[in-house]
Amino acid sequence: MFYHPKLSKHLETYGIIAVVVVMMLVLALIKPDVFLSAENLSNIIKQNASLALLALGMLVVIITGGIDLSVGSTMALGMVCIALAGQAGVPWELCLLVGPLVGLAVGWINGAGLTWLTLPHPFIMTLGTLNIARGLTYLITGGAPVTGLAPETRFLGLKYWTLGLFDPPAGIPVSLVVVAVCAVCLWLFLRFTSTGRHIFAIGGNPHAARVSGVNVDRVLIIVYMICGFFAGLAGLLLVGRTGSGFPNAGIGIELDAIAAVIIGGASFFGGRGSVLGVLAGVLIMGLLRNGLNINNVSAFWQMILIGIVIIAAVYIDVLRRKAAVRA
Repeated sequence: MFYHPKLSKHLETYGIIAVVVVMMLVLALIKPDVFLSAENLSNIIKQNASLALLALGMLVVIITGGIDLSVGSTMALGMVCIALAGQAGVPWELCLLVGPLVGLAVGWINGAGLTWLTLPHPFIMTLGTLNIARGLTYLITGGAPVTGLAPETRFLGLKYWTLGLFDPPAGIPVSLVVVAVCAVCLWLFLRFTSTGRHIFAIGGNPHAARVSGVNVDRVLIIVYMICGFFAGLAGLLLVGRTGSGFPNAGIGIELDAIAAVIIGGASFFGGRGSVLGVLAGVLIMGLLRNGLNINNVSAFWQMILIGIVIIAAVYIDVLRRKAAVRA
């Protein structure tokens, strides 16, 4: 099989963007009045903003060759804690911090448990915290949604940034601004900091990274705290959009986050992945679901098609690794 490193890199960077553009063009041709409406486009953004944040956090974990199954439960726990804090009269400024802080705590537990207990794979630790966080969510709410959020707390997940030029829903969702800022910050962190370079080094070869002086345990704890932070922030956006903290939120969304990262070109084997690819992967999943919805295709077919896309993405990754080894 022909393999050229520079060509492969360009395909990884821009090929996924081309897929997004083609999907948008096809949907615009099939259902122009529906797909291109301001309401539909803003709904795509708002509905996938939380998934984008979860996928950004998952990217950092997958680059190290790990996985975090607890992000959906962490997001739900953050949501109900935000709502309960608002009910208790906590100022809205502090309520905005509750979700991310809950995420940081769960992430620290994941990272510390993985490294200090020397567990063989993060699947085990994060599967445990998935159940713990979900159980706490049901325990502190009694299984019932928590309402009564202040309007300021809902701002990030609900409102539009109009710049005085448009009326909602033609404005830019504030959640898009949050995702964009987080994506840029994460890109800068991975690209220009020593910890970011160490994350890629651990994914490439953890033993070599440790021998070269990288504090692997410390970096892994940071990685899972970053993932937890993004999960808590995703909860803040979702609780704003829905207006309540409901304990069933995020069930199975960790699989969507993993799928978006893999579709975006990251490798399950670690050592490779990009912020731009992840955002494109989220868009592909969002456009696929939206296109099927506006064409009245069953939700069950959506699950089947996304499953096929995930298998295809992983298979392409396997072929790419084999071609690189042969080269």
